[in-house]
Amino acid sequence: MLVYDIYGNGPPLLLLHGFTGSAEEWLPLRPYWADVRTLIAPDLIGHGRSPAPTDASCYTMERCVSDLLALLDHLGLAQVDVLGYSMGGRVALQLAAAAPKRVQRMILESASPGLATTEERAARSASDHALAEAIERNGLAWFVDYWAALPLFASQASLPTTQRAQLSARRLRGSPHGYANSLRGMGTGQQSSLWEQLSTMLHPTLLISGALDHKFVALNQAMARQLPNASHGIIAHAGHTVHLEQPEAFAQAVRRFL
Repeated sequence: MLVYDIYGNGPPLLLLHGFTGSAEEWLPLRPYWADVRTLIAPDLIGHGRSPAPTDASCYTMERCVSDLLALLDHLGLAQVDVLGYSMGGRVALQLAAAAPKRVQRMILESASPGLATTEERAARSASDHALAEAIERNGLAWFVDYWAALPLFASQASLPTTQRAQLSARRLRGSPHGYANSLRGMGTGQQSSLWEQLSTMLHPTLLISGALDHKFVALNQAMARQLPNASHGIIAHAGHTVHLEQPEAFAQAVRRFL
C-alpha cells in the first residue's frame, strides 16, 4: 500500500507529485484548498515513504494505476478529482483512461499524454534507461545536481536559496534504485500514448503551464484542442514547476476551477 497524507474537509482531491517528488511538496498549498477539499497526497512507488522495490516490474504505469485504485478503495472513495504535476499528470491521465468513472475532474500541471510515435518512445526509453544506469552508478548526490541543472528547471533559479536547498534535500531523501526503476517503468518513453484517446475523455480538465516553459505551453495547447472539456491556463513568471514558482497564482487557479 502506498503511504499517503490526508488533510482537510470536503470532496476528495487526489494530489500526484512529479518525478523525484513526494507528498511533502504539496504542504505549502494546503491552506489554499483544505477548507473546501479533503486532500489525499500519496507518495508514488519509489518515492518518499512508499516502498521502493528493487524489482523494476513493480514500477509500470499499469501497476501505478492499480496502486492508486487500491488506495481509493481502501479509503472508500468511488470518485475523486485529481491534480497531477508532470509525471503525476501523466499518471492522472492514465488513471482517468483506465478507470474513467473513478475520476471526476482533472487538473494537469506541466503534463503530457505521452509521446505520439513509436520512434519518439523508443528514443526516450533508451535515454531514460541510460539515466537510470547513471543514477545507480554515480549515486544520488550526483543525480540531484544533474537533475536540478536541466534546462527544464532553469526558471527555478529565481526561487529563494533556502527553497532550492529544501527541494534538493527532499530529493536526496529518495533512493537511487527507486528513482532509477521509476524511469525504467514509468518514464515518458515507457508509457502508452494517450493522444488518440484524448477526444474520448470527457472529464472537465484544467491544463496549467508556466509561461516560461515553452515546450509544455505548446503541448498543453495541443492537448486543449483534443480534449472535449478542457481549458488551458498559462501562469506568468513560471516555468515547469508552476506550483513552486508561483504558488498563489497556481493555487487560486485550481481553486477557481474546483
